[in-house]
Amino acid sequence: MASDYEDSAKIAALPTEGVHCFPANGKKIRIRRIVSIPLMLAFFSLAFFFLFGKTQNIVIACFALCAFIITVLYFAQTFLIEKYRVAIDYDEKKVVLRYRYSLIALPFSSFDAREGVPDKAEALLDSAIHTGTKNDYIILDNVFTDVCFQTSLKDLASKEEFLKLKEEAFAIADAYGARNSDKAIRVANAPSNQSQVKADGTREESIDDIVSRALDNESDTDADAFGDASRSNEDNK
Repeated sequence: MASDYEDSAKIAALPTEGVHCFPANGKKIRIRRIVSIPLMLAFFSLAFFFLFGKTQNIVIACFALCAFIITVLYFAQTFLIEKYRVAIDYDEKKVVLRYRYSLIALPFSSFDAREGVPDKAEALLDSAIHTGTKNDYIILDNVFTDVCFQTSLKDLASKEEFLKLKEEAFAIADAYGARNSDKAIRVANAPSNQSQVKADGTREESIDDIVSRALDNESDTDADAFGDASRSNEDNK
């Protein structure tokens, strides 16, 4: 049943079937693979040496094995985000986000999209290293939960992909109007509240940031992965 804040005419104008996939930035994927392959070999060799070599040390071997497993997972994830980082499923009426090894579904009926801002760490990094390229952000949100997610132009395969995602996401949010629900958790999205948007994915992407900028200071480098954003509740009017 349609809610009183949905716009039937705008919903009818949306695609009725199909899945639109938005893959991750190809350069970021290549950097991840370049970084993770030698690390995997190094950690595996270290673990093997301290397990079976003349100088055996179980503690170091265990740490090396853990590091090896982490880098294997880091490498394997590149094949997942190569397919898509965000997908809009018009068959199931949901936006799907790939966050690490999880798939997060945001139903159209509770979905909102809006302009995002860089988190504090990314803003400091951008000010310290001038690439000459402006990054744009978009927040993808379930308005009935306390957590929202952010991606950026530099996270996706191209500017065209980002703009297409933004256009479709904004159209869905406008058509279903979940933000207008009395039960929606309100967000203060003013510039002074930029610190509210935190990227949990910063740790995961930090290697990409450093290596990518070192390789090419004038091209599209890393920005936030989907980040959990802490949000403040406002009184419903």
